[in-house]
Amino acid sequence: MSENINFFTQYWSFSFFILGGFGICFFMLFLGWLCGGKSFSRNKHIPFESGINAVGDCSFPFSIKFYLVAMLFVIFDVEALYLYVWTIGIHEIGWVGFMEIVMFVFSLLLGLFYLIKGNVLNWVPNNN
Repeated sequence: MSENINFFTQYWSFSFFILGGFGICFFMLFLGWLCGGKSFSRNKHIPFESGINAVGDCSFPFSIKFYLVAMLFVIFDVEALYLYVWTIGIHEIGWVGFMEIVMFVFSLLLGLFYLIKGNVLNWVPNNN
């Protein structure tokens, strides 16, 4: 019976934490909407930088390679963070954890070789 009470106590505290986090976020957004300045001029939606009106079209397309490399960086950065956490707990996980991390790094290398073979990291355009 005490195990069930402990489980519900932990579950309740986690639920309270999540609801409190959402509550603080909504409160801050509502407070910004309530206290923020309101402008109704016709120049409100005209973009400017440092008080100077824009000349021409300021938007230009980026290469899709830029976004692809940015996503790959985020993915591999998160996996590097996982490797850091693994090094912290290396004494507790033993050989089973070591074999798991070897398989994890092997799958990372397979993914990297797949990206290299698909010329994802090659920025020079093909002139076929």
